[in-house]
Amino acid sequence: MSNVETEPAEVRCGALVDDGGWSAGAGAPRVEVLSAREVPLGGPRAMRVRRTLPQRARTLIGAWCFADHYGPNQVTTSGGMDVGPHPHTGLQTVSWLFSGEIEHRDSLGTRALIRPGEMNLMTGGYGICHSEVSTPRTTIIHGVQLWVALPEEHRNADRDFEHYVPESMRIDGAEIRVFLGSLAGSTSPVRTFTPLVGAEITLEPRAEIALPVDTAFEHGLLVDGEDVRLVDTVLRPAELGYVPCGADVLTVVNESDAPARVILLGGPPFEDEIVMWWNFIGRSHEDIVRAREEWQAATERFGAVDGFAGDRLPAPALPNAIITPRRNPPRR
Repeated sequence: MSNVETEPAEVRCGALVDDGGWSAGAGAPRVEVLSAREVPLGGPRAMRVRRTLPQRARTLIGAWCFADHYGPNQVTTSGGMDVGPHPHTGLQTVSWLFSGEIEHRDSLGTRALIRPGEMNLMTGGYGICHSEVSTPRTTIIHGVQLWVALPEEHRNADRDFEHYVPESMRIDGAEIRVFLGSLAGSTSPVRTFTPLVGAEITLEPRAEIALPVDTAFEHGLLVDGEDVRLVDTVLRPAELGYVPCGADVLTVVNESDAPARVILLGGPPFEDEIVMWWNFIGRSHEDIVRAREEWQAATERFGAVDGFAGDRLPAPALPNAIITPRRNPPRR
């Protein structure tokens, strides 16, 4: 998915600041609540998405650097998803649906459908472009779009695309699908360039689950619907709860009388400082300027998408100044 803001901020992100990690014996891990902001997905009749990453309070959770949460939206009123060819550098995109169907096309020649419970992962690396359009069969569209920053040694990796359908498993009143990394005895075979976890968890009404997690990871829990308690903090729909490194178990409780769905994200703190603007991730302002120029000039760096009936997205104007580094908050 593209970041289609007309004036996207340039953000320098770094996770090297000591974040006040939690250690065993120090009591329950602290949960930081991150609220979403609404962003239109382009056009006057556009579907709106709720963005929890990046934001001023926190820019990264592990290598997860971008999280959009959308729906459930009636396509007849929201217009559905219709995002023309647009570029990416220095990242992987992770597409995960709860309902609906999206057609993905990219400059590798890939044409793939994204359906509920199936993950599409695209590696942008040095440069790729793709389009995303909800299919005519879609009446309600609902899901998340996530980005993963690539570390320095892999940020110019070759373009790639993987489709993976994780098996569903049931534990203590919860249904879990692990699409990246490992959780609760399930491991995804999909390659990532840093250690990560990504999973959908649906809890039965009033269910409680204790998830063993890697103490080297920081975690985020994005709530789709119904109130959920993470450790000792209640999270409302569309909120993201952040837990720093050090926790070995995360307790999640469905506080409602209806099923509750969440997305768990995690990874060790990302070591590189990155610059993110529009759909590009680089290491400097100059990286962003170069990528924008090459996209506007339609160079071979990004290739072309075949079969999309429409125009490619032009890049917005660059900001007039370089924004100073924005880091995760210091230890408190």
